[in-house]
This record gives sequence, C-alpha cells and structure tokens, in this order.
Amino acid sequence: MKQRTKKLVSMLIVGTMAVSMLAGCGAKKETGSDKSEKKESAKIGVLVADVSGEEAQGFRSYYENYIADNYDVEFSYTDALESAEDEKAAIEKFASQGCQAIISFSSSDRAQQIETCEKYGVYYAVASGVLDDQQYETYKTYEHFVGQVGPSNETEFEAGKDMGAYYKEEGVSKVALYGAFVPNPMHVYRVAGVLSGLGCTYGGASDMDAIVGQIFQDQTVDLSKVAGDVEVVAYLQGYGDTTTDELNAAIQKTPDAFISVGMATTFFAQSLNEAGISFSDIDSFTATNKTAMKEGKLTYLSGKYSSSIGPVFALVMNAIDGNVIRDENGNAPSISQKYLVATDVETFDKYYVSDNGDSPIYDKETLDNIIGENVTFDDVKTLVESK
Repeated sequence: MKQRTKKLVSMLIVGTMAVSMLAGCGAKKETGSDKSEKKESAKIGVLVADVSGEEAQGFRSYYENYIADNYDVEFSYTDALESAEDEKAAIEKFASQGCQAIISFSSSDRAQQIETCEKYGVYYAVASGVLDDQQYETYKTYEHFVGQVGPSNETEFEAGKDMGAYYKEEGVSKVALYGAFVPNPMHVYRVAGVLSGLGCTYGGASDMDAIVGQIFQDQTVDLSKVAGDVEVVAYLQGYGDTTTDELNAAIQKTPDAFISVGMATTFFAQSLNEAGISFSDIDSFTATNKTAMKEGKLTYLSGKYSSSIGPVFALVMNAIDGNVIRDENGNAPSISQKYLVATDVETFDKYYVSDNGDSPIYDKETLDNIIGENVTFDDVKTLVESK
C-alpha cells in the first residue's frame, strides 16, 4: 500500500511539474521573450545596370562583405539590367522569392519600378542617382517608396561643372568627352556641368536647365551645338559599348584631356595611359582608381565613399522592421549627398583609407544611430549631411 501511495504521489509531482513547464513556455511565447523560432533574415533584392564598374563593385562589396556580416540580412543581386522590361521582371522575381524590399541602382524606368513594387507590396529605395523633380512629386507619398539618398541632380551638375572648370584652369585647349549613359539623368546633368565648367554653351544656352533639356531631347551631345574657348574634339557615348575604333579616333585628335562623367577607369584607363592623356572620372575611392591616379594618368576623381549607400540600407531596414521614415510633410525622404574631389594621391588616400575594409565611414556603430523604432527623418538627414 505504501509503495502504491508513493507511486501515486510521484506521478502527481511529475504531472504538476509538466503542467508548470508548459504554462511557463506559454507565458514566454505570449510575452515574446525567449522565442524558440529564430526571426528570419531580411531579404533585399538589388537592381543593377552596371556590374563591372569600380563604383558598382565597391557598392556591392560593402553590402555583401560588410553589411551582411553585421546585420541579419540577405542580398540578392540581378545581372546587368538593360531595359525597363528587365527591371520589371527582376522585381517580380524578387517579390516571388519573398524579398521584402528592393534597392535600385538601375534607372531605365524608375517610375515603373516604384509602381511595380507598390503592386507587390515590396518596399523600394533609390540608391544611385535620384528621381527627377516631377517623378518625386508623383511618388513621394506612395506607401512602399521609402526614399532616396544620393547626389541631387543639381549636385551632379555641380560635380561636372567643377571638373570642367579644373581642366579649363589647367589651360587645356581641346578635350574629348565621355558621356557614359545618356539619357541616364545623373549622367546628363554631369555632362551639362562639364560643358558649363569648360565655359562652353550648348545650342546657345549656358544655364543648367536649358543645356540639360536639349541633351535629353537630342539623346546625345551634338558637337555642332557646342561653342566656347575650349574645343570638344570628340564625344563618346555608350554604357561600355564605345568601340575601340571610336576611342582610337578620339585619341588621334590628341586632346589635352579626356573628361569622363563615369567609368573611364573601367573602360579606357589602359588606352589613355598608353597615349599619355590625362583623364578624369566620377566614381568611388577604390583600389583600382588609386592605382590609376598613382601609376596612370587619372588626374581628377570626383567620388563617393563606397559606404555612401549605407543610409539607403538604413531606410529600407527601418521600413522592413515597421518604422517607415517620413519627413515633416509625410513624404518619403529625399536627402542629397555631396562629392569629394581628389587631384593627387595624398588626397585620394585620405578618403580611401578612411572608408576601407572593416571600418567604413558608415560602419555598424554609425548606422545603428539611424536604425530603430524611434529613428526619425531628422536623425537620418542630420547624419547624412554630417558626412
């Protein structure tokens, strides 16, 4: 009898403990603490038009080798996108794969990109170039548009203008001009700036809006419309599609400088170095560009930090986590970044070293100040403008 009683008491104790443990698990799950299931990583799709340029590779390395190592996020990249149809298909594919947001470095049709993301309920941010003013006015209140951080079109114009003015002050009399990818807005504004900085008019116009408007209309730079003390002896255009014959023809005109608004180091450095022609670029502070300045003929670089795309990532992560940042008027953030200029290796090194490896300008400690449930538009704007 005693043994039977002991057995019953033991069973009751074990049963009570089991009930207590179950009740405890239920309480923890209810309060959201000590969850047994790990939160899934954020999934972000990245649209890219350029996959080979120094700037593009620097950006990708920062996201994949630094951000992904420090935050619970997975990036999925497209191959080079060549059309608006490619961009739309890529967004649809990312949405079907469970991506919660899209970061865009491609600009064939950003209006369509935004509308496609809105359709599929996927957050969207611009990380290279910006929407034009009319587009921003149209989409600034869209639910899934979380903003843009990068040089404004006016800043792009000024970057080109400063570059053109530099070579004019250096005393050049004739130059070749590479327009990268017209009608990409940021390249159009840069080209217009270069012409202005050289003291040239285009179709008789000298102000930004008039020059930009004509280049958009022409879809290129018509050299017959260029007039000024500095002669533009050749204009090349094409997103890496400029032929060797076209480049050689430009070199044979013996320009004093080859002024490029992007990707000169990627496509033309070897040929220009061999020809002994000084050249410029608007790009990023990368190891290859450093070599081009130290050992080659790159004499002017207007650049961004490779980590300059950190704040866009912050806007996207905030949105994914439930804190969609809006400015004081309830609009998606539009924050302009500035360019830094190096015309010698010492200055280049200062910018390159400070944004390299495991200690980028926008490192985790810095980004943590603008990622969180209490972060506001002013917090993001203040940090970006401080850099």
